[in-house]
Amino acid sequence: MPHQLYTASKSRSNRPGWSVTFRHPLRNDARGKPGLKMRRGLGTTDEAEADQLVAEMNTLLSDSSWWNAAKRAEAERKFSVVVVGAFYDEIQAGRDDPEALREALIPLPGMSDGYSRVMFVGTTGAGKTSLLRHLIGSDPDRDRFPSTAPAKTTIADIEIVQADGDYEAVVTFFSEFQTQASIEECIVDACLAAYEDAPIEKVADRFLNHRDQKFRLSYVLGGWRKEVDNAESDDSEDDFSFDGEGPVDVAEEEAELPDTERAKNHEVLRGFIDRVVRLKERVAGRLSADLGIDARKPEGPDREAAEQLIEENLEAYVIADEGFHELVQDVLDAVRSRFDLIDSGEIDRHRSGWPRLWTLRTGDRDEFVRQIRWFSSNFWPQFGRLLTPLVCGIRVKGPLFPTFTDKVPRLVLVDGEGLGHTPDTASSVTTRVTKRFEQVDVILLVDNAKQPMQPAPLSVLKAVAASGHNAKLAVAFTHFDHIKGNNLRTSGDKRAHVMASVLNALSSLQDVLGAPVVRSVEHGIDDRCFMLGGIDQTLARLPARAADYMRGELARLVDFCERAILPPPPPKAGPVYDPTGVSFAVREAVTKFQGPWGARLGQGRPYEGIGREHWTRVKALNRRIAGELSDEYDRLRPVADLVARLTESVSRFLDEPIEWEGDADDEEERQAAIARIRRAVSAAVHELAKRRLVEEHLGEWRTAYDYRGAGSTFERARAIHRICNEAAPMPDAVMPPPSKQFLIEVRRIVNGAIEANGGHVRLSDVA
Repeated sequence: MPHQLYTASKSRSNRPGWSVTFRHPLRNDARGKPGLKMRRGLGTTDEAEADQLVAEMNTLLSDSSWWNAAKRAEAERKFSVVVVGAFYDEIQAGRDDPEALREALIPLPGMSDGYSRVMFVGTTGAGKTSLLRHLIGSDPDRDRFPSTAPAKTTIADIEIVQADGDYEAVVTFFSEFQTQASIEECIVDACLAAYEDAPIEKVADRFLNHRDQKFRLSYVLGGWRKEVDNAESDDSEDDFSFDGEGPVDVAEEEAELPDTERAKNHEVLRGFIDRVVRLKERVAGRLSADLGIDARKPEGPDREAAEQLIEENLEAYVIADEGFHELVQDVLDAVRSRFDLIDSGEIDRHRSGWPRLWTLRTGDRDEFVRQIRWFSSNFWPQFGRLLTPLVCGIRVKGPLFPTFTDKVPRLVLVDGEGLGHTPDTASSVTTRVTKRFEQVDVILLVDNAKQPMQPAPLSVLKAVAASGHNAKLAVAFTHFDHIKGNNLRTSGDKRAHVMASVLNALSSLQDVLGAPVVRSVEHGIDDRCFMLGGIDQTLARLPARAADYMRGELARLVDFCERAILPPPPPKAGPVYDPTGVSFAVREAVTKFQGPWGARLGQGRPYEGIGREHWTRVKALNRRIAGELSDEYDRLRPVADLVARLTESVSRFLDEPIEWEGDADDEEERQAAIARIRRAVSAAVHELAKRRLVEEHLGEWRTAYDYRGAGSTFERARAIHRICNEAAPMPDAVMPPPSKQFLIEVRRIVNGAIEANGGHVRLSDVA
């Protein structure tokens, strides 16, 4: 079969001089297919020279013998440096490990260094970042670091090392490929809005704000219209109110962008939106011609079917339009140009020019905060320069100590993306969170005290307990000051009310986790719960009584975190298990995994509390997996779901050893011995689920994403359903080879974890 023909052409762009545009034969696009559309500057304003360079690129593209990184040295002797770099840099760069980049520059200290690592987990808007500010002495008005808001604000991991000395920072970024994929989705969404005759403001909103609320071009390119801060204070008549004086004005140096810069940004943005509308017109015209219907306004008895057919095909037609790719590259150039505005610290770039990381070291706290905010802020007057959506991780180190105590703690504080408000208990915690359980000493669940625990925090409790990390669990309840009631007049009354809610939430998990695990979590839970209010304000603004209470709770929290590195005594008892029980655990896990996913995909029987997902969301998940961007989309997390169901079912199996060896009289010690095994199982199951669901079926995910035309949504759902069933097949009395292999793999994990952590596997006697 002949190679696809790849050609290059020259073009003008936002860059100085000429650029070369081409599809790279060895780089996959967001669908996982070869031929990523790229544009690279040629470094010349001379058209004849640009033509010569483009001809050289076409020579490389037309001869597949050059398509190998080992040919770079030979290519450098034959072609221009700029052409060789544009082609070979992209196939040699590989994919950076952002965490490894940060670790190389600022290593995270751990237990051996006397440091305790604390991971913040909680729903969006629960107050994780506001609490973090108190623990690092960050003033909510003067510093504004890290940024807070009721919506999704923290989308990158923020890792803070408390230490004496200078302030240091290292910021890592999403790759150019990942950024380009997000830009493509924003443009497609804007085209869909334009096709629906939405107002121009709605088209701009779709373009500037990705549907998952994480990637926001408005931060980088500027807003469509001026934002307004409508924050209002909330007065309270409670005799134990934490309400203070309200926010003060932000620091003068955090002023708006100059009007001239804002106007220029809006002019560029207006040009992008105009091109989106023109793109929509071209695509609608082609759709009408190809489908034989008026794609702009379908009419007649088959209108509903026609609209669905148009909607299913519109995205494919948009992506196939050459103007779409030119627009993507122009937006990407505009995004890249914002890095040129950073005038402090050092930017390390790939050969292609895309930034890999930014570093800073300074002894001036104000300078440190001023510069780090370009990478973490959501301050609307600076929209047009903020790089926050492009950041995948921030690690800082320095004298970032709390002001509520004279104590100088030695903590590593890790804040990440909020969990989102999941509507059902079948949703699982993202593997980005659960994989980190093993690396930290404290898992600090931050939740809203005003309401009973919702599905998202309950999912955290399940994940922590089932994976054997319940000894690390602590819960910080925010909005404690907002608890009202005639019988809740004192802090003691309110605390008792919240703790009753905690115990009620734990009891609801007994069917999933088993009574022994729940009892283990309940043990000492009162000492690991902290009641906090007014955390969006400094303690100086709170009433004296409330400030004293808050100061005491915060100090108690810090003490708990510091003590968490004390190693527990090794268990004296070892559980003994009959391995045949693993088969039942696997069967239960597969049933609870396949059932919800069949319902989500419309391919199985109805499942309680689970509805069918809209085809666009299923396709968005498919796109991320096919393009190796992520293994989840929003609440659609097949890998996390399989991890959760397996760890929960195996956890219940581990609760029932056939006997104990050694001193097993103490229930707490028995649970500690089992927890060690649970932790080992959890770590191995993460790798198993990712391999079986994604890596071994990557080709099938890509094929599913390529389905187009009538019935494609059904075919895609059926293909994904088949992948899920093949990745986690049901064990049965007569098992086909895939089911048998899956069971063998899980048994190997469980048996290995038992034997490696003080337990034994032994067939029980048959009566």
